[in-house]
Amino acid sequence: MSMFTRRSFLGAAGATTALTAACGNGVGTNAAMEIDARVDASRDYLFNEFPEMQDIDGKALGTLWMPLVTKAGLFVGGAYGEGALRINNATVDYYSATQGSFGLQIGAQQYAHALFFITEEALGDFRRSAGWSAGADLEYAIKDKGGNLTAETITSLDPVIAVVFGQAGLLVGASLEGTKYTRIIP
Repeated sequence: MSMFTRRSFLGAAGATTALTAACGNGVGTNAAMEIDARVDASRDYLFNEFPEMQDIDGKALGTLWMPLVTKAGLFVGGAYGEGALRINNATVDYYSATQGSFGLQIGAQQYAHALFFITEEALGDFRRSAGWSAGADLEYAIKDKGGNLTAETITSLDPVIAVVFGQAGLLVGASLEGTKYTRIIP
């Protein structure tokens, strides 16, 4: 017959509390307002640092803003962030971005990124999917030697244009390939 002690009871209660706290459902929080504030700050930063990105945003039918993605790895790595999809500069949905990786890697990095949906089909596919994965079909806008963001092959036919910016940390590279985006309710 096993006997429970106060110490084991308190330990189990503490573990249960920690587990349920980690699974917060967002009720009674202002998570949506925090995400929107971070999106506004990231958007302002991108447009102030790279004014030419306003042209791409103006052509986009919708933009997914991920203001803070944290990526870390020690042979096995992962990344996570939350953001908002905006259409006509109004938030219509919130999304999380998750990524897993395996290989020679060590370090941590934080960065922001935006996905500009240029075609109706790309935006519709993204919004209808249960979990959209970024793949090789992304066209990246990259910094040129003068520090400007450019995408030499950007045309009206590119369905999604990705911009990674604001990198800080010691992990080299911030690719979005393999990143899964899932609609969330903050």
